[in-house]
Amino acid sequence: MAKMTLDTLVEQLRAAHGDALESVVLYGSAARQQGVPTGTMDVLVIVRTMAETSLRSAGAATRAWMQAGHPAPLSLTSAEWRTSADIFAMEYADILSAHRVLYGTLHTEGVAVSRHDLRLQLEREVMGKLIQLRREMQARHGDGAAQRVLLEAAHGTIFAIFRAALRLTDGLAAPYLDSELVARDVASRAGFEVSPFVALLAHRRGAAKLTDKDTAPVVRGCHDGLEKLAAWLDGLTVDG
Repeated sequence: MAKMTLDTLVEQLRAAHGDALESVVLYGSAARQQGVPTGTMDVLVIVRTMAETSLRSAGAATRAWMQAGHPAPLSLTSAEWRTSADIFAMEYADILSAHRVLYGTLHTEGVAVSRHDLRLQLEREVMGKLIQLRREMQARHGDGAAQRVLLEAAHGTIFAIFRAALRLTDGLAAPYLDSELVARDVASRAGFEVSPFVALLAHRRGAAKLTDKDTAPVVRGCHDGLEKLAAWLDGLTVDG
């Protein structure tokens, strides 16, 4: 069965939400690509009201989108979109930096991310991912296949964390770089070894798949890198 496309997702969301659908927006790394985007795609869905019947109708589209390998869309009401930049600072910074409107209009007037809020969410995300890796390293010790699943699931969050770290230090409008360059830049600042993250990226891109033997040291390296990143973030002084 063919994987769900962006056009199909938009079509099904329009059918589910009807006139309540305000906008469907592609953001993140896929929105920065020229032409037809590839890879994992992040989507923002804004509706005027979140009716129960509409949520049920949109469920099939969401499940198909996730089965195609993408995160579930970030679904917000219009009021929530205007008032939630402090809660979803990382996501909003990504959206405001680069996005592609697939349907409707994205209203950005008055929507802004503060570096203070970005730092708070960034530290929570780093510690959350670090604790998850630590827990799963124990639970899945010796199981290379299970640890690869863990790494693949963590990939998107880890590189979103790296982009946010650059925005925090270089300004919210910091230019987007290739994911490997982002990882190398953050690693040089925070003082951790970048090679495990480069290996994870190569695995996700299909350039060099991790074997059972390779996976354990990559998981450990990612854990140690995030540990150093958390300590570095904790020592930063951030205004604004």
